[in-house]
Amino acid sequence: MTVPHSPAARILVVDDEPDLRTLYELALLREGHQVQAAGSLAEARDLLATSAFDVLITDMRLPDGVGLSLLHELAAAQRPERSIMVTAYGSAENAVEALKAGAFDYLTKPVDPKQLRSVVASALQSGPAARPAPASAPAPATPPAAHPAPVPPAVSTPPVSAPCVAAGEDSAGAGALARLVGQSAAMQGVKQRIAKVARSMAPVLVHGESGTGKELVAGAVHACSHRASGPFVPVNCGAIPENLLEAEFFGARKGSYTGAAQDRDGFFQAAQGGTLFLDEIGDLPLAMQAKLLRAIQERRVRPLGATQEEPVDVRIVSATHKDLAAEVQAGRFRQDLYYRLNVIEITVPPLRERREDLPALCEALLARIAHESGSPPLALTPALMQDIAAQPLEGNVRELENLLHRAVALGEVVERGSAPATSADWATAPAAPALPAAPAVSAPAALEAAAQTPPGDSPPPAAPSLPAPDAPLPDNLEAWLDQQERAVLVRALHETGFNRTAAAARLGLNLRQIRYRMSRLGITPPGSAGDETPDASDAT
Repeated sequence: MTVPHSPAARILVVDDEPDLRTLYELALLREGHQVQAAGSLAEARDLLATSAFDVLITDMRLPDGVGLSLLHELAAAQRPERSIMVTAYGSAENAVEALKAGAFDYLTKPVDPKQLRSVVASALQSGPAARPAPASAPAPATPPAAHPAPVPPAVSTPPVSAPCVAAGEDSAGAGALARLVGQSAAMQGVKQRIAKVARSMAPVLVHGESGTGKELVAGAVHACSHRASGPFVPVNCGAIPENLLEAEFFGARKGSYTGAAQDRDGFFQAAQGGTLFLDEIGDLPLAMQAKLLRAIQERRVRPLGATQEEPVDVRIVSATHKDLAAEVQAGRFRQDLYYRLNVIEITVPPLRERREDLPALCEALLARIAHESGSPPLALTPALMQDIAAQPLEGNVRELENLLHRAVALGEVVERGSAPATSADWATAPAAPALPAAPAVSAPAALEAAAQTPPGDSPPPAAPSLPAPDAPLPDNLEAWLDQQERAVLVRALHETGFNRTAAAARLGLNLRQIRYRMSRLGITPPGSAGDETPDASDAT
């Protein structure tokens, strides 16, 4: 494993075992770092009170307490040190707790010196832009304190990943966040959380409905991290045959199975130094979950047919549309893997909770469609805006993109600049051409009258449906509007012989919209027993 190059830094090692302290010191001194050591929490606090460090490496269990308390104290004092926790073999709960407390990463005993140097180098790459003063110019001493003193402002500077959220910054992180289209409060919260969690090595679980853009969120976490120059490897866990999972994840040696004509790397090796994105992690079989857990905990994988494990340096970001907590309760997902993956959770809101982002999303998607097809810039017409705004969009952004692709294919969009529609038309788009006023009769009565009148004959004229100026206002506006809508739909269906496509065209709707409204209002064709009788237009 290639150890990333890093500048010389000041490192504090806290461990009560002298042999381990010496091992850590020798491994880090070889990289040119300045190393100080402490054997207890009290000694570490004394050193932190008088000096600032770049990296803190601490054991979990110490004679006078737990190393976790140091992490909390660093966070409370807003210290710049990146912390690395050393935990005992198999103590997954401690590792997860350390990551949640702000640790950059963790190491499992026995510590591999190469892995130690690699993690320290990664921590330094993502650390503060301005380092604490070198040993030749120590920071001013302060009286010993029980808790570490705050670092002077000249030392405490924003981390290097901060530019990914700074306005005007042309960086991979800024570009990745810009691809998360939307300025709603929900999306702003997602972007802020990405920028905050991207700096550590803590595993991230992205949760959201299908089609919300979970892979874009995972890509933004990678692009805003210090691993942005490394590979981003997305994997759809539900799309791999179960008998190939191990070889696909961990690689395989020549001859390990029929057809293995040469050595091949797996997803972990391909993501070395970068991020491995495990999409639809909830679809992974239980047997593979156990192997994945070990690979994540030990940071080592054994390729199929190999006798030795290989170290891997990857960050894990996973995603699912399932409720993993419920899957754990049902016995379909390992609890220990769930806790390992769900250190930091990012929830992507469904489109119905951020409909104010629809104009920007349509504009961005149309721009991409136009670019891919080589056509001029495209724009929505007011009628199409109304159509899209009326959709439930249960498929979220993916469904919206499909609707726009269909609109482009059917010529329902126009070149930008030739249409009067703008983003403001989402709220002010003119209504579709309306039928004459609907009769002021109850919906059941209208449906019964329509069913009894032979198709093709016009129903008798009726009074306008709007109440007279002196008539009382309806006490249930929603029910009154449903009644009027039902009467209009029944009349249009009757006049077109219950041809839904023709009725939809008469009302300025499409077939999908009129089906949705008929279902919502309980309108069924005459003679049917609750199931719609398909007309000739439905076949198309």
